[in-house]
Formats: sequence, structure tokens, C-alpha cells
Amino acid sequence: MPKKSFVLRIDEDTFKAIEKWAADEFRSANGQIEWILDKALKDAGRKNPDKKKSNNTNKDAG
Repeated sequence: MPKKSFVLRIDEDTFKAIEKWAADEFRSANGQIEWILDKALKDAGRKNPDKKKSNNTNKDAG
């Protein structure tokens, strides 16, 4: 699935905390933000936890 790029404004202290957390888990800050958002969506029931990242649909059916 292609990724959407956008500008994110975030205060410096929050970004530093994300960078530290990311380094602790061997991720980039961007990867950490994606992980945080993905987890929050799943925890809130707004994203299917079993849904694969690929957008495969059976186009030949029907």
C-alpha cells in the first residue's frame, strides 16, 4: 500500500521523547510515529488488527 506524505507539526519536547523511544526500539522517529498511530487505531477498534498491509482483493470473483 502506498504511503501518504504530510507535514506534522509537533512540539520539540514531544519529538525528542519520540526519538529516544524510537532509538530504544531500533526504529526511526518516523517509524515510531507510524507504530504509535497504528497501535492507537487498533486499540480504539478503528483498524482491523488482522488486516494485512497489502490491499489485495479478489477482482476475478463474481
